[in-house]
Amino acid sequence: MDRGAPQRRVVDTVRKILRITLVLAVAIVAVTGNHRLSAQQAPYDLIVRGGRIVDGTGNPWFEGDVGIRGDRIVAVGSLAGAHALREIDARGLIVAPGFIDLHTHSDLPLLNDGNAESKVRQGVTLDVIGESTSVAPRDGLPESTGTWSDFTGYWQALRQKGISMNVISEVSYQQIRRVVMGYSQATANTAQLARMKELAARSMREGAWGLVTRFESGGPEHPDEVIEIAKVVASLGGIYASHIGSEGMQQEKELAFAVRVADEAKIPVHIFHLKIRGKNNWGTVGKYVATIDAARRRGLDITANQYPYTAMQHQWSAFFPLWARAGGPQEFAAKLKDPAIRKKIKDDPDFRTWVDEHGSWDGIVLGRARQPQNKRYEGKRVSEIASEKGDADPADTCIALMAEEGGAISGIFHTMSEQDVRTVMTQPWVAIASDGAAINLNEEGVPHPRSYSTNARVLGYYVRDQKLLTLEDAVRKMTSLPAQILRLRDRGQVREGFAADLAIFDAATVGETNSFEKPKSYAAGVRYTIVNGVVVVDGGRHTGARPGTPLFGHGTDPNATGTSLSVGMM
Repeated sequence: MDRGAPQRRVVDTVRKILRITLVLAVAIVAVTGNHRLSAQQAPYDLIVRGGRIVDGTGNPWFEGDVGIRGDRIVAVGSLAGAHALREIDARGLIVAPGFIDLHTHSDLPLLNDGNAESKVRQGVTLDVIGESTSVAPRDGLPESTGTWSDFTGYWQALRQKGISMNVISEVSYQQIRRVVMGYSQATANTAQLARMKELAARSMREGAWGLVTRFESGGPEHPDEVIEIAKVVASLGGIYASHIGSEGMQQEKELAFAVRVADEAKIPVHIFHLKIRGKNNWGTVGKYVATIDAARRRGLDITANQYPYTAMQHQWSAFFPLWARAGGPQEFAAKLKDPAIRKKIKDDPDFRTWVDEHGSWDGIVLGRARQPQNKRYEGKRVSEIASEKGDADPADTCIALMAEEGGAISGIFHTMSEQDVRTVMTQPWVAIASDGAAINLNEEGVPHPRSYSTNARVLGYYVRDQKLLTLEDAVRKMTSLPAQILRLRDRGQVREGFAADLAIFDAATVGETNSFEKPKSYAAGVRYTIVNGVVVVDGGRHTGARPGTPLFGHGTDPNATGTSLSVGMM
């Protein structure tokens, strides 16, 4: 018997274990080395280094780096030793998500100039369009601008032009109604309502994000129609956004309808530019805030937005009686030429009330005229123009100018109180939105400064100077809150996996450079704006890049949009 056999078997076993261990060790080293080599050979496209990251959630800032590949944020934190095709030194700067503007009129301006200079220069990377009109549906509308009739056609027009920012569109109830019923104010019959509901559903399949409405004083004339269409939009994952009315003498009724929509249609409701106008109403906005708070406690998802100014902008026609405007713009223009109708307008109690709500003749400004002889009045108040013309009654001046301009004058209206603006701004469910447009310095007339400076004004004046909001909360109101309102799942935060939309700015210098008197001036302090991973504003200058894209709603049928959904909908 070989007494050494057991010992040799033990030795052999140990040797096998050692060989296996060695092989595994070599494999681990190889894999680790290859991983490191791979990381070095596959750099980030862009690293934003050393900034103070305000991530959009409202949490305190933290210092870190942001790594981007393609159109996505892929790393947030310390990226020491990592390489990129380009690096941005953000030391001393704020790195925030790109700002989302929930209420704009950029639909046609983006086709005129896709650079969107007034917006991207203040860090806005996404505009939401649509109010009393929307880019579609336009089936059979004779006064349409452009060649498309549906949302798919508009998306194609944007792609052909190229845009520097992203776009979401709502579909307008008024637009749908005009396609079906023209300018008739009659109640829709069963067939007409069915057609309106189908147009709403079609628009949602083509990428619309929700239903938007704009009402006159007191709210809608046909509330049941609105709710039935809102139910269709809700079934397709949309939201309901609304300019609820005149926001003056009948604000309580107007707000009550918005609450009713949320309740009956089971849909999130978003209120445009929550405010109270007309000096006699100043100081009452708190009770409307309380109404929304009460609805939210009941479980209704109601939010609002606000622009940070005490003056608003729209057409002068908004303070003319509804009967005068009935029949559409062409009929309105014809009526204004009739001396008897002009006198009837002047004597109408609604005209006088709505003029007061708009700031009276000392607060109503002529923003843009089309007739050469009236260009000299741009930027002046009606009372000033009346004095220059020698008119005893500014109402006569106003109506005469409207007659000369075919009923189309854009105006600015100084009619709100600063304290009411502050009360609204501090509500946690109020986002920041401009009600402006993506324009450039060649804009005609005297536009509202909000198109150039809404976000910058909040960050500079209300955060840094007035300390009304913290920086983190102001950024939240421009980023994750709008994204939450839209139910937009991959934007609004500096977070891994989210879209690479960033605003990088100097908290010490960000702010407005314009005024109501001289509005055409870009904001200061935004050093870089990144859209879908591409630098659009570089060192304060527009690069000419146009990486923007439409983002499609939750009810979208990919076959109906004519485009890929790789960047967009959810």
